[in-house]
Amino acid sequence: MEDYPITLLEFEKRFATEEACRQYFFKLRWPEGFRCPSCDSQKAWLTERNLYHCGHCGTQTSLFSGTIFQDTKKPLQQWFNAIWHITHQKYGANALGLQRILGFGSYRTSWACLHKLRRAMVRPGRDRLSGIVEVDETFIGGEKPGKRGRGAAGKELVVIAAQKDGLKFGRIRLQRVPDASGNSLKNVIQNNIEPGSIIQTDGWQGYNGIDKLGYIHEVVRTESDVGDNLLPKAHLVASLLKRWLLGTYQGAVRPVHLDYYLDEYTFRFNRRTSRFRGKLFYRLLQQAAETAPVTIKELHRQKSGPDAINN
Repeated sequence: MEDYPITLLEFEKRFATEEACRQYFFKLRWPEGFRCPSCDSQKAWLTERNLYHCGHCGTQTSLFSGTIFQDTKKPLQQWFNAIWHITHQKYGANALGLQRILGFGSYRTSWACLHKLRRAMVRPGRDRLSGIVEVDETFIGGEKPGKRGRGAAGKELVVIAAQKDGLKFGRIRLQRVPDASGNSLKNVIQNNIEPGSIIQTDGWQGYNGIDKLGYIHEVVRTESDVGDNLLPKAHLVASLLKRWLLGTYQGAVRPVHLDYYLDEYTFRFNRRTSRFRGKLFYRLLQQAAETAPVTIKELHRQKSGPDAINN
C-alpha cells in the first residue's frame, strides 16, 4: 500500500526526526522486512554502528548500501527535504535554489545532490511504451539549425517517443543519439517501445525497416522536411522540452549532463496528472532505493571543463 504525506504540514510533522526518516525508508526498501543482499535471509540484528548483521551468513549491511544514498554524509532528513522540494517545483529545481533553500554547504554539494536524484528518476526495468506511438527527433542546444542525419556543432540529437492515449497524451520517452542513422533510431525504438505497437514517423530513411523488427510502421508523410504537422504530440513534446530547459535552467545544460535532464523531464511529464505531489515524493524516494550508488567523483569526472558543473 502506497503511504505518503499529502501536504507540506503533514510532511514536516511526519519526518521531524532522523529516526522517522530512517524507519520510513526501511519500509520502502524492505516492505516485507529486512533481506540480506548476500543470502536473502531475514534473520538479522542492528549493531551499534547502525549496520544490519545477517544471522545466517554474517554479512553487514547499512540501510543505504546499494542505493543512491550509499556513503552519504548528509542526514537522511536533508535528503527527504531535497526530494520534497524537487518534486514540488512545477518546472524543476536548480542547484543554486536548492543550496539557498536547504542550506547546503556549497554549490557543488547541491549540484551533486540534484544529479544523484536525477539518476534515480529513471526506474530500472521500466515498462516500454505501447499502442500507437509517434517517433521523431529534435536538436537541443546550439545557435544554428542542425541538418538532419549529420548533426551540427554544439547540438545534441534527441529522439522523442510519444504514446497516444486517444486524443490525449500517454507516456513519453526521450533518448539522446549520436545521429539519425537507422541503427541509432532502431536501437531507441527497441529499447523503449513494445513489439506489436504502431509506430508513426515521417518519411526519414532512418526509419526504414522497423516493420521487420516486429512493429507496425505508419509513415505519416513522405517528405520529411515539409508539410503539415502530422506528428503533433512528438512535436509538442519537443517544444515543451526546449522551453523547459530554457526557462528553468536558462539553457545552461552541458551536453555531457543532458541525459540527466532528459530523465528529469520524462519523470515530470509522465506524472503531470498526479493528484497529490506527495506521490511524486514517494515515487522518487522509492526509485532512489533501487538506483545503484554513484560517487561525487564519478559525477565530476563527466565534466568537460572547469565550468562544466552547471544546472
